[in-house]
Amino acid sequence: MNKLKKLVIATGLILSMSAFTLTTQTEAASTHKVQSGETYYKIATKFGVPVHNLMKTNNAKSSLLYVGQNLVIPDATISAADKDLMARLVRAEAVGEPYAGKVAVATVILNRVDSPDFPNSIKAVINQISNGHYAFTPVQNGQINQPADAASKQAVNEALAFRGQGNGSLFFYNPKTAVSQWIFSRETTVTIGKHRFAR
Repeated sequence: MNKLKKLVIATGLILSMSAFTLTTQTEAASTHKVQSGETYYKIATKFGVPVHNLMKTNNAKSSLLYVGQNLVIPDATISAADKDLMARLVRAEAVGEPYAGKVAVATVILNRVDSPDFPNSIKAVINQISNGHYAFTPVQNGQINQPADAASKQAVNEALAFRGQGNGSLFFYNPKTAVSQWIFSRETTVTIGKHRFAR
């Protein structure tokens, strides 16, 4: 009889702990109430998550949203430290460039992470040295150590929202200052401001 009491008490404790854990996890999930004029893309950009992840998490069959609808925001696909590193590189590489150019620079970083031809982490892509050459000049000259501005941070969030939907740019350069003939042999995907993007 004593063993039965202990078993019942132990089972009750386990069930109580399980219920507490489930409640805590549900409450910890990030949600967003849809406001007038918002789209999945705008919300994904706000939170820096891929739009297809946001739609999948919410079982969206279409892009239709209703004001007041609660959306579950999926976990970020990259760390806050990686976002900051990307934003600092975007600021250094695209200072004075249009906002779309900043987004495109951030997209190049993400495309490289996703490509089998480059390292598979943001930090490794940004700090890559190949044949004695830095992949990004601001890493070599220290400009990456300057804090990112608001536009560069927003550009990173937008690139994350757009992830996997672009034209596959893996490179960017200024055709007026580039010295490598090899870069001119790459297929141009788009030109934004002074930067030409290519794959």
